[in-house]
Amino acid sequence: MENIMANLEALVRETHKSETEVMALALQTGIRQLMRELILGRYLRGEISRDEAMETVGIDWVELAEKQRDAIIEDLAWAMKK
Repeated sequence: MENIMANLEALVRETHKSETEVMALALQTGIRQLMRELILGRYLRGEISRDEAMETVGIDWVELAEKQRDAIIEDLAWAMKK
């Protein structure tokens, strides 16, 4: 909790925004990130289409998730050979 408060104080000081504004931005950012992770997880599990995921979070995030998935699969295949 100490780090959070220190970070909050630093953001208030550096951005010249009120604590309330910084907290609102943090909440918005956190919710946006959580929703992005939820959508990408649903896409990677095959629960929604690629197009739906791209419409919701954007092609860049979908492509990044695909690359990360492919890298993990490649690493697992390599590890299984040994």
